[in-house]
Amino acid sequence: MSVANVSQHLQILLQARMVCFEKHGTYAIYRLSSGTTTKLLLLLEDLGEEILAEVNQLREELTRNMEFPEPLSIEQLESRLQSGDITLIDVRPKEEYDFCHIPGAISIPITELEKRLSSLPRDKDIVAYCRGAYCVYAIQAIELLRMQGFQAFRLEEGVREWNELHPTHQ
Repeated sequence: MSVANVSQHLQILLQARMVCFEKHGTYAIYRLSSGTTTKLLLLLEDLGEEILAEVNQLREELTRNMEFPEPLSIEQLESRLQSGDITLIDVRPKEEYDFCHIPGAISIPITELEKRLSSLPRDKDIVAYCRGAYCVYAIQAIELLRMQGFQAFRLEEGVREWNELHPTHQ
C-alpha cells in the first residue's frame, strides 16, 4: 500500500477512536487505543479462520514445506521461560521491539540474525517470535537457525496475544 493510502486508513481509525498516536520526532507512532480493540482484532482473526477456507489455506501454505516441530503456544513459552532453558528472540524490527515486546525477549531483527548467530547460546533452545500467526519473520528465523545447527522453535502467537493474556505488561 502507498503511504498516502495507509495514512488515510489510519485517519479513519483515529476518527473512530480505534487507534491513538504519539509524535516521536518526525514519526507518528500509532497503536491500538484499548485492550478492547485488541480483543476485537483477535476475534476478527478467529472469525476469518472459521468462515474463510482461504485464511486457513494461507496459514498452511506458510509452513507446508517446513520440517519444523509444532510451534510453541504461549502457555508452553511461559513454562519454558520459567525453567530458563530457552533463549527468546524477537525478530521484528527494533522499533517494534522498543515499543512493546514479550518480557525476557532479546531483540534480533530478522535482517541482523545471520550476523548475530555467534551471540546465541548453542546449549539452549531458541524460540523466535514476530507479529503472530501470519508473520513470516519467525518462520525465516527458524529456517536459518536450524540450517546453522540450532535447536529452534517458533511461537505461533505474537505480542498482541501475549498482552491479551498478560495485560500488566502492555
